[in-house]
Amino acid sequence: MNPVRAWRGPVLLAIVIVALDQLTKHWALNELADGRDIHVIWTLQFNLAFNSGMAFSAAQGFGPVIAVVATIVIVWLLIALRGVGGRLATFGMGCVIGGAAGNLVDRMFRGDAWLRGAVVDFIDFQWFPIFNIADMAINFGAGALILNAVLTSRRENAEIAASPQADAPTEEPADASTDGPADSSTDGPADASTEGST
Repeated sequence: MNPVRAWRGPVLLAIVIVALDQLTKHWALNELADGRDIHVIWTLQFNLAFNSGMAFSAAQGFGPVIAVVATIVIVWLLIALRGVGGRLATFGMGCVIGGAAGNLVDRMFRGDAWLRGAVVDFIDFQWFPIFNIADMAINFGAGALILNAVLTSRRENAEIAASPQADAPTEEPADASTDGPADSSTDGPADASTEGST
C-alpha cells in the first residue's frame, strides 16, 4: 500500500481529534476555572481538574515519563501505519494517535516547564475518574484495534478451513505388491493366443 494513502485516513482523524480535544479543553478552562460545575444529565457534569498522571488520573506525578512514552508510542504508530489495512484498524489507529497527541500537547505546553504540564480533564460522572476527549479517543481506538485483531484472526482461520488443500482427501500411495487387475492381465487372452498358435 502507498505510505501516503495509508497515513492519510488515520492522520486526518488524529488531527480532528486533537483539534476537538484542545477546543473543549480551552472551553473548560474559560468556563470552569472559577470552580463552577455544569450539570449535564444524570450524574454527568463538567468539572475542571488537572491530571499530571496517566489517563483517568492514574500514575500521578509521572508526567515527564508518560510524555516521553507517549511520544515513542505516537512515532511507532505512525511507522506502523504502512501495514494497516481496513476501516476498523484505520479508525483505531487514528483515535489512539489523536488521543495520545491531544494529551501530549497539554504536557508540553500547559505547565511551568517543558513536559511538566498537566492534562486538562473536565468530563465527570462523579462515580468514575474525570477524563477528556483525548482519553475517550484512546480507549475507543484501543477497543477498535482489539476488535479488528479478533475479526482478522477469525477471518484468516475461516479462509484456511475453506481452502481446497484443507478439503482435499488424502490419497494413499499405490502398493505395487497388491494383487488385482495387473495379475489378471497375464491370464486369459494371452494364454489363448499362445494355444491357438501351436
